[in-house]
Amino acid sequence: MSHLAPPVHDRGVTTLTLDSPANRNALSAGLVAELADALEACAGDASVRAVVLTHTGTTFCAGADLRAPADPHAFVALMRRIVALPKPVVARVTGHVRAGGLGLLGACDIAVAGFGASFALTESRLGLAPAVISMPLIPRIDPRAAGRYYLTGERFDVEEAERIGLVTLAAEDVDDALAPVLDGLRRASPQGLAASKALVTATVLQSFDQHAEDLIARSARLFASDEAREGMTAFLERRDPAWVL
Repeated sequence: MSHLAPPVHDRGVTTLTLDSPANRNALSAGLVAELADALEACAGDASVRAVVLTHTGTTFCAGADLRAPADPHAFVALMRRIVALPKPVVARVTGHVRAGGLGLLGACDIAVAGFGASFALTESRLGLAPAVISMPLIPRIDPRAAGRYYLTGERFDVEEAERIGLVTLAAEDVDDALAPVLDGLRRASPQGLAASKALVTATVLQSFDQHAEDLIARSARLFASDEAREGMTAFLERRDPAWVL
């Protein structure tokens, strides 16, 4: 079963579509592997100037697939691949983004989201923490906002996502908003795009290179804990975990 729709190529822009709506495009091992392969193909294709990452269904990405999670090393490698890709990756979001999905979004160079989108870092409510996704998120978003949403797990809307730097542009019509962005990318030279992207992603890549192994280990310890088992079980059973007051 494929987790990605067939890629669509249009004048130098390749669109990759997360297409696993049954589990809200959760980060399963299959989805992570297929997306990594598709990005690798885009990197090696001289006809591809930029990549658009979008989704089917009402959810861009629900975070980790709790029933069939991806290996954390593979997910970290996927996020780093997006950041290091010598071609811009543009997120097109018209639905909800949760937990690890924000890491996928944060790894993209540009993100345009519709007014119907919503966002939440729900890890703390499951006995977990946004550990590995901190690498693309912390260098990009407002520190005070990170402090709030990392801790509370509150849901926030697209205008707040734009204000804190998670989203580049909030738009009523996502495709209208994307049009000048994609036009600009098509007008840029491949060398110019690669060199310019390297400048703005240097700090993010440094975070991956310095902290990846520590954060993967920290995430694994949390996932193996009693609290996390209770949190994930409660989530799957649609009930409050034992610690809720």
